[in-house]
Amino acid sequence: MDKKKKKYTLKKIIGKIHLYLGLLSGIVVFIISLTGCIFVFSQEFTNAFRKDVLYVKPQGKTIPLSQLWENTQQQIGKNTELFWVNTSNNQKKSWVFYAYKPNNNPNAITYFESLDYYKSVYVNPYTGKILRIYDEKMDFFNIVKMLHWSLLLKDDYGKPIVGYATLIFVLMLFSGLILWWPKNKAARKQRFAFRWKNGISWKRKNYDLHNILGFYIGSVAVIISLTGLVWAFTWMQSLVYIIGSLSLTPPDLSIATSSRTESRSLAMDKALTISKKLYPDASTITLTPPFTEPIPPFTKYAVILVSVQQYDGLYYVHHHLQFDQYTGELLKKEDYQNKNFGEKLIDANYDIHVGAILGIPGKIIAFIVSFICASLPLTGFLIWIGRIRRKKQFHPMK
Repeated sequence: MDKKKKKYTLKKIIGKIHLYLGLLSGIVVFIISLTGCIFVFSQEFTNAFRKDVLYVKPQGKTIPLSQLWENTQQQIGKNTELFWVNTSNNQKKSWVFYAYKPNNNPNAITYFESLDYYKSVYVNPYTGKILRIYDEKMDFFNIVKMLHWSLLLKDDYGKPIVGYATLIFVLMLFSGLILWWPKNKAARKQRFAFRWKNGISWKRKNYDLHNILGFYIGSVAVIISLTGLVWAFTWMQSLVYIIGSLSLTPPDLSIATSSRTESRSLAMDKALTISKKLYPDASTITLTPPFTEPIPPFTKYAVILVSVQQYDGLYYVHHHLQFDQYTGELLKKEDYQNKNFGEKLIDANYDIHVGAILGIPGKIIAFIVSFICASLPLTGFLIWIGRIRRKKQFHPMK
């Protein structure tokens, strides 16, 4: 077999693999790409829609967090239990309490069945007044996110489907590049730009949309897909950490132990005060009180967990603190600056995934790339249908 025939056979095999992988994953890739495209600017739209409750008029000192927590819990009732709170160093912003409870029903199949409630409670930290309560479980962008995350199925079922479809899509991007690669100089002129003159058929235009657009967004699409795989598979997250840190030693994720005393009413207040002193320029400080029973996907712990978000709208610079649940004493401190590159890479995963790491320009790029990714299964399917019809024309049934 000569070299030309071998090359043709290899390309034909890759073409078949590309086709069958596309048919296998096409619908899922379309859904997760389209929902990803919609979700990119979810934060901006949500803030715009909730502008009237997002900001408050400063009125001196805020109410102590422990008192604010208790007052808010009383106002919403015992049937809806608060889980965590986002406080803001911006004196003009409201504080947001979150009530969250997953459903432990083993027979649950969908996202809606696996969650009892998920609500956000916007509170004026100066008066304690509840400004508005939002049902996040049924929020448009949260439903879009869960479609993207697990196809609106319970994580146990939906995440693997999304994960494997994304992995297949990455393989298809590389196989598509091999199929697209021009054989000579004349082909190169045609493959890098659209040359649609009068009389060009829609089939040719569709073919160019699939191939040329797929080539130009390929590198960014791979990055977006790989960051998605970090959430889908623990082995992928471990691999990113190992490559980034150049170490097989896992990060310290241990939970400290609180001392035993009689009262813990002021521990949350003290934890917030210390956190603000340590990070006075931080955007948001999130506090989660301890709970002794595991609430999937969270494990039980007996300390006050504090997550400090340094920049508004960005998550890659995060600090983590742990406080004694009774005394409010700082037990453990994990600064962003002291993390290795592997840990920083994991922390930056969301911002890279949605393009926020580059600001609004990055989000625009992510939006465009996700939109084109959603179009690839459609244009690819049309190419396949066109070839089937052409074969039937040349080989009519007798």
